[in-house]
Amino acid sequence: MSTSSLHLHRVSPPPLHPIRQLAVPRPVMKRLTNGIPLYVLDFPAQEVVKIELVFRVGRLEERQKLLARATSRLMREGTLQHSGAELAELIDFYGGSVSTPTNLDTTNFSLFCLKKYAAELVPLLAEILSAPTFPEKELATFSETAIAELSVELEKGDVLAYRKVTELIFGAHHPYGYNSVPADYEALRREALAGHHAEWLRPEHCFVVASGGIDASVLALIDEHLGTIQASQPATEHALSVAPVPAPGPTKKTQRVHVDLPGSLQTAISIGRRTFTRKHPDYIGLFILNTILGGYFGSRLMTNIREKKGFTYHIYSTLDAMMHDGCLYIATEVNREKTAATLRAIFAEMKKLRDNPVEDTELDMVRNYLLGMFLNGLDGPMNISDVVRGQLTDDMDWAFFDQLAHTIRNITAAEIQELAQRYLKQEDFWIVTVGES
Repeated sequence: MSTSSLHLHRVSPPPLHPIRQLAVPRPVMKRLTNGIPLYVLDFPAQEVVKIELVFRVGRLEERQKLLARATSRLMREGTLQHSGAELAELIDFYGGSVSTPTNLDTTNFSLFCLKKYAAELVPLLAEILSAPTFPEKELATFSETAIAELSVELEKGDVLAYRKVTELIFGAHHPYGYNSVPADYEALRREALAGHHAEWLRPEHCFVVASGGIDASVLALIDEHLGTIQASQPATEHALSVAPVPAPGPTKKTQRVHVDLPGSLQTAISIGRRTFTRKHPDYIGLFILNTILGGYFGSRLMTNIREKKGFTYHIYSTLDAMMHDGCLYIATEVNREKTAATLRAIFAEMKKLRDNPVEDTELDMVRNYLLGMFLNGLDGPMNISDVVRGQLTDDMDWAFFDQLAHTIRNITAAEIQELAQRYLKQEDFWIVTVGES
């Protein structure tokens, strides 16, 4: 074989192949002895396991602000059998990790470890879940640290803008709209955390997703240690919360609000409106529209306001879908003298989407981007586990991803324009600016 035949063809790119299907592996559903639903994604070749417990318990179930977050965080800081330092040392010794990611709607506990050490670490996970002691010293440290971190965050314009716009969208007392202040951390008491744990972090509000090398021995470990936690009532298949969902604050005419931040070199901008959950019939279409507007690097907002005008280094729009509601918001930071021009440019891009259909070349680029992003999100057992957990958390039909792929491939420019006319009207958006007055 000649050396010339080994040369890469650098002039012609490799052929592109359309993504025909987004196939999400279906988990096998079992039940633990105490009734907890267990969703198994077994990948026999994997030497790692991930066991994630999802409690449908979040801000809606709180009797006081920050109780859900503080309870889950402090559960790792001491049990009846081990101190927090001992737990951390044992988990680290076996090369595992236990995380408690913060979420508005759920309380999650995730164990990641090698399968050969599951027998040592699954019992520790069960211990954290069933026998936390919430040590006073650790609670004080948690509150002090959180207050210090909050004080730093409240000096950032983008943080203040996001806090204010979500407060305006949902209401200052709504679970999705309230903002923490130092007094909320100072008000936390050990008895309140223990009460929240006893009332809500129960098997009847929980489901488990196990992924990786989940063979019979791992399943037996999970049932032995997690399936023996006592429930006060039978668990449901989807572990639905029984807390009532509060309505957002009273609807008011949207307006512009400025928050003074003395000494700020830039003005942070956040523009937002209320939307809906992933179950809404317009969700997928609005998700695609948001991608075109500001959801990826080649979006309208990035191309015009960053690349052409040079007003900012970064600008984006996000469609957040929570379990019971949602919002769409746009965020950026600009020099103070460019604030008015940036606002005009943002709403001008919304108007273009309302007035003119998206061209085929742009729509095809967004189709390929989204399908590629979702395909990448299904690469590997841990990514698949995250997708499955999200489907179960939001109680979504398994056909959602089929519908998602179908809509991305087939949505028309006219349908996108109609969605823009419905959801991108300037008068429906709150405008928040944060900076030196």
